[in-house]
Amino acid sequence: MPDGIATARALGIPLEDTAGQPFRGIRFVGNGVSVEADFPNGHGLGVRRTALHNIMVDRAVDCGVRLLWGTRVSGFSGETVVVDDRSIRTRWIAGADGGNSIVRRWAGLKEFERDSRRFAFRRHYRTAPWSEFMEIHWGDGCQLYVTPVASSEVCVVLISRDSHLRMEDALARFPEVRARLAGAAISSRERGGVTLSRRLRAVVNRRVALVGDASGSVDAITGEGLCLLFQHAMLLAHALEKGDLSVYQQEHRHLTRRPEMMADLMLLLDRRRRLRSRTLRAFAAKPRLFARMLHTHVGELSYFDFAANGLALGWQLLTA
Repeated sequence: MPDGIATARALGIPLEDTAGQPFRGIRFVGNGVSVEADFPNGHGLGVRRTALHNIMVDRAVDCGVRLLWGTRVSGFSGETVVVDDRSIRTRWIAGADGGNSIVRRWAGLKEFERDSRRFAFRRHYRTAPWSEFMEIHWGDGCQLYVTPVASSEVCVVLISRDSHLRMEDALARFPEVRARLAGAAISSRERGGVTLSRRLRAVVNRRVALVGDASGSVDAITGEGLCLLFQHAMLLAHALEKGDLSVYQQEHRHLTRRPEMMADLMLLLDRRRRLRSRTLRAFAAKPRLFARMLHTHVGELSYFDFAANGLALGWQLLTA
């Protein structure tokens, strides 16, 4: 998303140099309705995770980071981290080991204020993108996300609450997408994972700070996971300069409020078919409402503007 690209740029990560595909905004499709809006500033970028990984590794090396590939961290105690068969003294420990973080467990940061999950499966197809937008196709109990990742390739992601639902069966529920993919070669294996909506009571314990999904996460429906990761990195650097991880704890909670709020709203549409239908019709009747919602989503509008937009949407739902 544009806010993620801007934050990555501030970290010196030139995402524009990747072999990705820009997209200009977001399109919602469902219940016979389609509505779209451009991002207020900049563009989004669809990029294969392997390409993103490589450019982040290159940036880390340029910064002087020593990467120990193939090593195993088996625990830590006080200032000492056990790496393979040796001990390394540390001043700080950053746990950035994902949603199933072992560092989080070692640090005793296991208490959640919220914890829900959905299931995601993705596949790439060799076909030219048919849209300049990232598309979200809404169905009953699931969504399909279609993102251009190259001039001749798209990524299709299925997200649902059903751990048994797979791409082939889901496509039957979205005939428009299935028709566009007809005859396109599948260019990657179908891979799956869990997308979590999780908030921890604390992300700091003495010398340990959790970063990225290890520190909590929002549902992938928001597209904000990477942006939050980059923002966490900047916050943590600021806290380490001050020598005070409490700064990170305070600002971390503030950062997640907007993505959590947007995730809650969209997951409500996922659960309520009639509300989703009325909302999509309201957006189609008043595209400016959808545009302002997108602007809020990427941090370009304040909470006051969001509240005003919500009131306008509520009125439109009553009259839709």
